[in-house]
Amino acid sequence: MLGAHLQISRTGSPVVNSPPFNGLPEVKLRELLNHPAVQAGLAPFLVALFTAELLQRIRLSGLAIIAGFAITIYMASNFTITPVSASQKIVLLGWLSALLALLLTLLQARWLNWLLPVLGGAAAIWTAQRILQQQAPQTVLLWGAGCAAYVAILVGIMDKLEHEPLRAASAATALGIGTGAAALVGASALLGQFGLALGSAASAHLLIQMASNHTLPAGRTFTLPLALIAGLTGCVAVLSAKLPWYALPILAAIPLAAWLMPLPRQSPRIQGLLLTMLAFVFVAGAVFVTWRVAGDVPF
Repeated sequence: MLGAHLQISRTGSPVVNSPPFNGLPEVKLRELLNHPAVQAGLAPFLVALFTAELLQRIRLSGLAIIAGFAITIYMASNFTITPVSASQKIVLLGWLSALLALLLTLLQARWLNWLLPVLGGAAAIWTAQRILQQQAPQTVLLWGAGCAAYVAILVGIMDKLEHEPLRAASAATALGIGTGAAALVGASALLGQFGLALGSAASAHLLIQMASNHTLPAGRTFTLPLALIAGLTGCVAVLSAKLPWYALPILAAIPLAAWLMPLPRQSPRIQGLLLTMLAFVFVAGAVFVTWRVAGDVPF
């Protein structure tokens, strides 16, 4: 009866023995952890939330971005060093950018304002190198210059927000979710998870500020990995998936709008809400133009 074993005791009364443990809870847990919504949404959000709270007193809460991204990489992909694909280069450069940002917390110099965008552009060319080699010679220069410019712009503008935590967190949330959603619609699941993990991690940083009504330190540990990973993800999605190139200028407008938007003298909660609402207008635009090109959403 339903897998149970019926026996008769010495007293004559029936005894029902339950079946042995069949591992169903473990299977359910594994299925839950393998769900894309957990890997690219819930897990990076929770890890970033914990990291931001833990490190805010030493002004390193910006590391929440790379912490959230790292847990998604751990859960969603079998990362290996060789052969180095474009997606693996994104992961490696993301980790290196976080390490570089940590070192730069000890250094404040004007020349970093132009050096970081240049390094971001060079990183874009290296990341897309193999994909560009498969293109026609007349388009290699155009696509390479476009990718380098896009990443350089994101790195440069986000760097201007390093001391503006509300603007940085709002822009990061929208840029990550916009990049991830557009990549998903453009038929790239892994790149979509990259972007959504960034957006989820950034939203945890933003939520703490809005819930507490106080700003958190951001800094380059927040802005540099976010801009580099999001920029590289968008470029690779254009070159290898169905993300149209003109979605990238729409996404690039997110940090620009967050930087330029005048804010009323209100609480951080109200300011964060206004910035996020504005930023997600561009998210909707990027996803819409991608949907028009890619057609049906692949999920």
